[in-house]
Amino acid sequence: MKAKFLLAMSTALVIALPAQAGVVLTSVPGSSSYSGPTPTYDFETAAPTSGGSIVTGNAAGQHAQPFGSTGKYWSVGPSDGSPGILDLTGFGSIQSISFIWGSVDAYNGLDVLANDLTTVLYSFTGINAAVNPNGNQANPITNPLATLTFSGADMSLAGGLRLTSSQNAFEIDNLSVAGVPEPASWAMMLAGFGMIGGALRRRSSAVAV
Repeated sequence: MKAKFLLAMSTALVIALPAQAGVVLTSVPGSSSYSGPTPTYDFETAAPTSGGSIVTGNAAGQHAQPFGSTGKYWSVGPSDGSPGILDLTGFGSIQSISFIWGSVDAYNGLDVLANDLTTVLYSFTGINAAVNPNGNQANPITNPLATLTFSGADMSLAGGLRLTSSQNAFEIDNLSVAGVPEPASWAMMLAGFGMIGGALRRRSSAVAV
């Protein structure tokens, strides 16, 4: 009985995945030291970016180290180059992308691009990422850990990000990409549920005897 229940639950998990497309931007106040997901790109080594500049430290009127960031980071703006594009086509389907969004300004623009790295799927600005996005460089609220969560068709359609900023600057660091589990991973998870269910069933039988 329990084995059947667990199998039904695991099947429901797969069926319940959202069918509609969508990209949602959420954010939580940043932290120093950084406490988010393990970065896929910390910009200390080469990242698949074009435009903008990989910089470090602060340069008055040009760019500022994001709160919680250490070492190098990516800056996009009139001084460092705009727009900046991050190529994520090598990841296949994407479940989420998170990053430190440094000193958020209302004029920062973030586009989610399709796999052709031209078509815009969704657009956000600093207004979507922080309350009163005034470029404060020390406030955790204006230096949030921002997360893009993908669902439906957009998980496989998304291929990159485009950063724009009409004034200096749009800075990010510690970008983490979470891919969608491959079918083999789902199969392993279902098999695991089945094994747990079988063990519980045998245990129940033993107790009954």
